[in-house]
Amino acid sequence: MIHDAVLLLALTTSIFLAGCSSRVIVAQSTHSVVTTPSKSFPVPTNPTTNKTLDELLLFFPAKYPEGDWSPEGLNFEDVSFQAKDGTQLHGWFCTCDAPRAIVLFMHGNGGNITHRSSRMKYLQKELHVTTFIFDYRGYGRSEGTPSVEGILGDARAAREVLAKRAGVDESHIVLMGESLGGAVAANLAGELGARGLVLENTFSSLKDTATHHYPQLAWLVPANKLDSVTSLAKYQGPLLQCHGDFDRTIPISLGRKLFDAGKGVKQFVTMPGNDHNDVLSNEYNKMLNRWISSLPK
Repeated sequence: MIHDAVLLLALTTSIFLAGCSSRVIVAQSTHSVVTTPSKSFPVPTNPTTNKTLDELLLFFPAKYPEGDWSPEGLNFEDVSFQAKDGTQLHGWFCTCDAPRAIVLFMHGNGGNITHRSSRMKYLQKELHVTTFIFDYRGYGRSEGTPSVEGILGDARAAREVLAKRAGVDESHIVLMGESLGGAVAANLAGELGARGLVLENTFSSLKDTATHHYPQLAWLVPANKLDSVTSLAKYQGPLLQCHGDFDRTIPISLGRKLFDAGKGVKQFVTMPGNDHNDVLSNEYNKMLNRWISSLPK
C-alpha cells in the first residue's frame, strides 16, 4: 500500500507539473520565465487539511519579495483588498488616460504579478487599456493558501474592487486570463457576463488536461473542477481566444474544445509553432488590438 501510494503521488505530480504548469508572459520579449517546481513544490504539512491531492499539486506561487516590485515604465498603484472570507489580497491597478477598456487580468499558476509586468506595460502603453492584475491567495503579497475555491473567490473580489475604482458595472469589465487564469476568467464570465472575454492558452477542463497526459489517473480530478467548457457555455458575449499549435502542456485540441462551447461572437487565433511558455505572437497582439476596438460600448 505504501509503495502504491508513493507511485500514485509521483504520477499525479507529473500530471500537474506537465499538464497545468502555466507560463509567465513576458510581452515583447524574446524569452519567458517558467516556474521551477523544485523551489515551490507544495508539501502538505497539515494532516487535517481538506484540500484534495490535485489542488496540493496545482499551485506554484512565488511569494514576496521574489520578483521586481518596482518595474520601470509601468504606471501602477498598489491595491490591498479582501476576499469575501477575509483573506487579505494585493494587486496592481494599472491606469491610463482615456482607456479603451477596463481589463481584469488573471495570471497562471506560477510566479506572481511581477512576472507579468511587461505584459501590463504592453496593455497600458500600446493597447491603451486600464488593467487590474492581482495575486491569488498565497501568491506575491496576498495572504492565505491557494485553492480552486479560494482563487475563484479572489477573482470575484478583484472584479468588484476594479468596478468601483473604474466607475463601471462589473459586467462591463473585460476579463482576460492566461492558462489557469483563463479558467478563472471563464468562470467569472459564466456567472455574471463581461464586456468581453480573452482566453490565452486555456484548457477545456482540468480533468481533460489530466486525461491527455495520464488517462489512467484522470479519475483523481473531479469532472466539475475548473470545467471551463460548462462555464463558457453560459457566456453570451464577445470571445477572443489564442493557442499555440505546438503547445505540449495544454494541447490546442483542448483549446478548440473550449472555443466550441462559446455562444456569442468569437474569434480563435492559432499561433504557429508556439509552445505553452512562448511569447504571444505579433499576429495575436494585433488581433487583440482590433478586437478591443470592436467591443460594444
